[in-house]
Amino acid sequence: MPAAPSLRDLSLAIRSGELSPIEHVRDVLDRLRADDHNAVVTLDEEGALRQAAALTEELAAGTWRGPLHGVAVGVKDLFDVIGLPTRAGSNVLADAPPATTEGPVVTRLREAGAVIVGKLHTHEFAYGPSGDVSASGPARNPHDPERITGGSSSGSAVAVAAGHLPLTLGTDTGASVRTPAALCGVIGLKPTLGRLSTEGVFPLSETCDHVGLLTGDPHSAGVAWDVLSRADGTGGGIQLPGVSGVRVGVLPDPYWQAADPVINAGVAAAVERLQKGGAHVVEVRTPMIDELAATYSEIVGAEAYATHADRLAQRHDDYQPFTAQRLEALADQPARAYVDALRARRRLSAAFRVSCDAAGVDVLVLATTRLRATPIGERKVEIDGEAVPVWSSLLALTQPFNLTGWPAVSVPGAVSDGGMPLGVQIVGVRLEERGVLRVASALTRS
Repeated sequence: MPAAPSLRDLSLAIRSGELSPIEHVRDVLDRLRADDHNAVVTLDEEGALRQAAALTEELAAGTWRGPLHGVAVGVKDLFDVIGLPTRAGSNVLADAPPATTEGPVVTRLREAGAVIVGKLHTHEFAYGPSGDVSASGPARNPHDPERITGGSSSGSAVAVAAGHLPLTLGTDTGASVRTPAALCGVIGLKPTLGRLSTEGVFPLSETCDHVGLLTGDPHSAGVAWDVLSRADGTGGGIQLPGVSGVRVGVLPDPYWQAADPVINAGVAAAVERLQKGGAHVVEVRTPMIDELAATYSEIVGAEAYATHADRLAQRHDDYQPFTAQRLEALADQPARAYVDALRARRRLSAAFRVSCDAAGVDVLVLATTRLRATPIGERKVEIDGEAVPVWSSLLALTQPFNLTGWPAVSVPGAVSDGGMPLGVQIVGVRLEERGVLRVASALTRS
């Protein structure tokens, strides 16, 4: 696969005049127009070229806004972008008018000089981890077009993995940045809950939704994170590389094991590499994990149904059948079940933190998913003679950290059989976003 350009290289080329924003944006638009992975929903060619021209003039006048100056960026079609409709992968919003406002994250991108070139494919209303349920059909994995991308930030992962864009925005409610990053072989960062505003983003679960980002390499993710997370972010808030002295927690309990043995081997190789780099590896037991994970569907289901109940009654047939079926099953969920789940989430998240603190770990290292990319439309696959459910396997290892709110990044791991990509997940316990990206960098440096 062609690698997405790094923000470092792209920024240097633009700032030096070797590449103008207009030339870069035209090239990206050409690539996105020709994309055959169903990554693109809407392109804003006129607006993007107009913005690129203005940014080119700024450079000529000596003004440089930072490493995103003139850089083309795509956003998941849950984000409001002025002048473009937000359809969220659904015919329910087929007649949505162009947005007249946009949220703080999109605004911050524009302030930093990024050029929003268009909207990217999403699993319908972000309510699924596979990326193959959408009004526009399934997104297709650049490594094998007959396989899923993961979701729900499907187009955001594809656009980076196919080399179209250096940076995309996604959302992550239980898996939706990290899982497509893992299945497509790119970097996906889910920040700490609440660090990036979800204003101007169509909600799935207000208490679990995160805004995240996808790039081709950890350094690019660090640059983008610094810009997005601080009003004065210049892309320079990146920690020095290396993991000497970092305490890495591994999770031996059965819950955390992948169904695909190649994924488990990739995680073991990552842990060994960190250990050779000077990290200390310790085991962390998680007796609370099954009970904590069980709260996820109760919480997200109740919040999703509350968002969609009126639309579901009025425009039922405009939903994809599988989405409608999932939402209808939630109609009679008692309020007590939701409140009980919220209370259990708080209690069990605290217990998880206590276990990590007792082991003194800075990060956890584990698989991102239990499976690699499966055939489009399949809901079960067979591994070693056993039927393995696809959707829960794409969610199980990521959703606990939406419940706890801890930062996490998926980074490509070593694939011992030469097959589809796999993801290794690094979760911050004591380390924040820059820290988990530093650990990710240690796994990707050649």
